[in-house]
Amino acid sequence: MLKSLRSRLLNQVNKLQYFTAKWCGPCRFFKPHILELQEEGYDIEIHDIDESPEKSSEYQVMSVPTLVFERDTKVYARTSGVIPKSEVAKALDWEPGS
Repeated sequence: MLKSLRSRLLNQVNKLQYFTAKWCGPCRFFKPHILELQEEGYDIEIHDIDESPEKSSEYQVMSVPTLVFERDTKVYARTSGVIPKSEVAKALDWEPGS
């Protein structure tokens, strides 16, 4: 969390693009964890693939849930499926060279 705070102070914030769908069972299970991370101050944008098909296409999303991690608008990691909340936070706290 301290690394994340330092990054935010330096305006070098990692961001998560989270792709979901209302009809997706794993997404419904995972979304509360994403919302908790958002409330903790992590920079997370949530996109419903049915409501934002252009955004899904831009990020080449083929399945949901999909998590795309960015820093300075460059993708540094992506995954599909449900992963532990702690792993999402760890990925968002990542800094180059660490």
